[in-house]
Amino acid sequence: MNAAEIKIELFRKLDSLDVKNLKEVYGLLLNYINTKNDYAEWNQLSDIQKDAIQIGLKQLDKGQGIAHEDIMKRYRSKYSNV
Repeated sequence: MNAAEIKIELFRKLDSLDVKNLKEVYGLLLNYINTKNDYAEWNQLSDIQKDAIQIGLKQLDKGQGIAHEDIMKRYRSKYSNV
């Protein structure tokens, strides 16, 4: 099957889905595409950057993170003029 045939077949299958399943497939496809892009971006990071990210992820797994909302409140009050 060439690229054009694959696209037509995908369109036919997508066109037959109900809205709920179409949204699910859409999410899966975006996740797949974004994951591919994320790997390319990850490979462009330095070893120091990769290590820092891994440390941060381990801290989050241990419950040592701070919620985004809390950080935003803290900095909004500190820098209210910005």
